[in-house]
Amino acid sequence: MTENHSQQIVQKLWSYCNVLRDDGLSYQQYLEQLTYLLFLKMVHEQTQEPWNRPSSVPAEFAWPSLLKRSGDELETHYRHVLESLGKEKGMLGIIFRKAKSEVQDPAKLERLIKDLIDRENWMSLDADVKGDAYEGLLEKNAEDVKGGAGQYFTPRPLIRAIVDVMRPQPSETICDPACGTGGFLLATHDYIVRNNSNLTKDQKRFLKLKALRGVEIVDTVTRLCAMNLLLHGIGPQDDEVEPPIRTDDSLRSAPSSHYDLVLTNPPFGRKSSFLVVNEAGDEEKQALTVLREDFWATTSNKQLNFVQHVRSLLEVNGHAAIVVPDNVLFEGGAGETIRRKLLETCEVHTLLRLPTGIFYAQGVKANVLFFDKKPGREAPWTSKLWVYDLRTNKHFTLRTRTLKREDLDEFVECYNPKNRNARKPTYDPESNPQGRWRVYTYEELLARDKVSLDLVWIKDESLEDSANLPEPHVLAAEIAEDLEAAAEQFSLIADDLRRRVEKNS
Repeated sequence: MTENHSQQIVQKLWSYCNVLRDDGLSYQQYLEQLTYLLFLKMVHEQTQEPWNRPSSVPAEFAWPSLLKRSGDELETHYRHVLESLGKEKGMLGIIFRKAKSEVQDPAKLERLIKDLIDRENWMSLDADVKGDAYEGLLEKNAEDVKGGAGQYFTPRPLIRAIVDVMRPQPSETICDPACGTGGFLLATHDYIVRNNSNLTKDQKRFLKLKALRGVEIVDTVTRLCAMNLLLHGIGPQDDEVEPPIRTDDSLRSAPSSHYDLVLTNPPFGRKSSFLVVNEAGDEEKQALTVLREDFWATTSNKQLNFVQHVRSLLEVNGHAAIVVPDNVLFEGGAGETIRRKLLETCEVHTLLRLPTGIFYAQGVKANVLFFDKKPGREAPWTSKLWVYDLRTNKHFTLRTRTLKREDLDEFVECYNPKNRNARKPTYDPESNPQGRWRVYTYEELLARDKVSLDLVWIKDESLEDSANLPEPHVLAAEIAEDLEAAAEQFSLIADDLRRRVEKNS
C-alpha cells in the first residue's frame, strides 16, 4: 500500500515534467522547482492542525501567498519568494540558496502550484511514503544521463548492502563527504531505525539532529539532498541546530570533526580543480592550492585524495567504506604511496569489485574499499585482504538488467559482519577456482607490482567461448559505456593540453 502510494505520487508529479520539458526545462530544473514548492507546502501544513507549529517561513513568502495570486503577478511574486528565502539561515537557506524560477509560462506555474502540489496533503503521508516518492523522482532524474544528476546518484541496492555490512549503531556519528542526494545518509538512518525498535527519546533526537553529516560541492545537489533528508524526517525544523549538510569542497582543508563511520561515493573523474599539497609544499604555486598536512602524498587525482581525506575523517577505530575507480587500486606514484600507508596504518580488510553497467556515469569500473582506522604502532595493521568479485562474468545494465539487492546477498553473507574473524573463502584453486570470495595476505599484497590491489583470478568466460557472450543488447550497452569512458578520458587530456598552451602563451 505504502509503495503503491509513493509510486502514484511519483507518476503524478513526473507526468507534469513532460509538459514543462516542452518549455525547455530539464529534469533537474523541474525537480528543483518541485523541491522549493514541496517545502513551502509542507511548512504551511505544519502550521495547521494537529501540529500547530510556528512557520519558519515569513508570512509574506508562505504557501498561501502563492495560492492567492495568478498569472504574471504569481510569477513575479514566486521569483521574489525564492530570492528572499535564499538569504535565510539553516535548512531554509540551504534549500533556497541561489534559487531561481525556471518556469517561464505563468499558467503552467499556477497549475503546478494549485493543481498538483496543493491538492496533496503531504504531512499526512508518513515519512516513508513522501520520502520514497521523492527518492523516486531523484532516480528518474538520474536516468536523464545527459541533463540529470546521475553522477550524484549511487545505486540504492549497493548502498543498502554496504550499510548492511557496516551495521551502524544509534550512538555513532556518520559522515558522507561527497553526499550527493543523500543516499548513504538515508540508508544509515533507516538501518538504525529498523534494527533498534526501542530507541529512547534522546537517541531519536540524536539520530534526527546530530548523528548524520554530509558535504556536497554542488549547490543544486545540496538542496536536493536537504529536501530528501527533510522528507524522511531528518534535520532541524528551525535554525537552533546546525543543518546536517552543507555546500563545501571536502578536500579544501583538514577536517575539524571526526566520525565513527564514513560511507561515501566520491564523484567520478580523475582531476581535482586544484592541486593538493602535503607538508613539503609544491614548487608550482597556484591560487587554489590547498595545504593538507594530513595527506601522505601530493596528487591531482581526486579519488586518491578522497581516500586520504576519508582516513583523516575517521575517529581512531572508526570504519570506512568508499567507492573508488580501478585506477586507485593500481596507479603508481602517489597511488602506490597511499596504498602502502593505508595498509600499514589502517586495517584494510575487504574489497568488493563492482560490476559495470550499474552507475549512471557510463563506463565506470569501480570497487568498494572497506577499512578501519587504527592507532599508531610499528607493525602494519592489515594482515588479510578479503576480495569479492562481483564483476567477472556478471552483466548489468541500467534498464534491462538492473542491479538488485539480492545480487549482493552472497557478498553480505561472505563479509560476515557479525564476526569478520570467522570468514571462509569460497575460492579454492582446485575444487572451486571460480569462487568469488578470496583472501590475500599482507605479504602477498606487498609482493605485487606497485602494491596493486587490482586482484583478478576468475576466468572471463567471454574470452574463452563465444557461446558465453552476453546478449547482443547487453554487449551493445557495454561497448557504448566503454566508448563514453574513453571519450571522457580524451576530453580530460584535451583540457590539460589546452591549459598548458594557455599557460605558456
